[in-house]
Amino acid sequence: MSLENQEAIPIREDIEVSYLIEKLKERTQIDIEAYAGKDYSKKKLVTEADLHRPGLALAGYTDLFTYQRIQVIGNTECNFLRNLSESERTKSFEKLVSFDLPVIFITSGNELSNDLLKKAENRGIPVYRTELETTKFMYLLRDFLEDYFALQTMLHGTMVDVYGIGILISGKSGLGKSEVALDLVERGHRLVSDDVVMLTKKSNVLLASATEMNKHFMEIRGLGIIDVMSMFGIRSIRYQKRLEVILELSLWEDTENLNRTGLDHDTVEILGTKIPLIHLPITPGKNITVIAEVIAMNYLLKHYGYDAAEEFQKKIKKHIADKKNRHDMPRRAVEYFEGDFE
Repeated sequence: MSLENQEAIPIREDIEVSYLIEKLKERTQIDIEAYAGKDYSKKKLVTEADLHRPGLALAGYTDLFTYQRIQVIGNTECNFLRNLSESERTKSFEKLVSFDLPVIFITSGNELSNDLLKKAENRGIPVYRTELETTKFMYLLRDFLEDYFALQTMLHGTMVDVYGIGILISGKSGLGKSEVALDLVERGHRLVSDDVVMLTKKSNVLLASATEMNKHFMEIRGLGIIDVMSMFGIRSIRYQKRLEVILELSLWEDTENLNRTGLDHDTVEILGTKIPLIHLPITPGKNITVIAEVIAMNYLLKHYGYDAAEEFQKKIKKHIADKKNRHDMPRRAVEYFEGDFE
């Protein structure tokens, strides 16, 4: 799939509450207790990663109530219910569970009375309880759900980790993308994926990984399939890496409007995230491997606030300004040559 035409593919559409609880326990090791309505947990589905705290809904305002989300009841909601009379508490909770809620989580070790739990169970709404504080529980739950509901797309190219910078080498088939990656691996850098790269969006970050089929395998035309991990060791691979730069290879005759100074910053948008794009024409004898290393180091310099192209432009502007303000004789390009003595 080309860089210009990526299709966002949801990893999964929905998740059963029972499966959510099982996987959440495995991943986070937190204790989640089934409180009521456990039998309905296989029938209820979670359809999005966003969470909701139903404080306003308990207070009676339900015009903008996002009932389709997971409902988290913490200290604020429980204290509100405790301060109501028994009849008001029942009426408030009945209004909450009148909606088709997927699941209710009670956090921070709080408890609900048996009559309220019975009302949730009668409505077929599972209720779970945890001792974990609300903010931490919501962070762990949201992190899990963002992974589960993340968007993915598939690109043709080779993904490498060069000096800690994730570079996707793209371009037409047969240009030598895999050979460049192999040379980088031999120089101590790491392969993420060859030929097919899966990109997963999480929190506006694109994480690149291989598929189960091509993980740490590489195709070298004329040689065939090689196992990079078996050949170069575990240090030579990464299972996933953040995508930070795209290096697009092309033939010299197919390249137009080359960036000569580095002042123009091209980008490409993938799954709504803009990624820096570098167009690199290839010619016989050009060392793409060294250029890829320079791209990674230059990206690091920019990350830490130094842009060589901008610094060079400032130097030229200063030189022009100084020349305009000077009325004496023209100066030599270099005023002093240091002696070179052996």
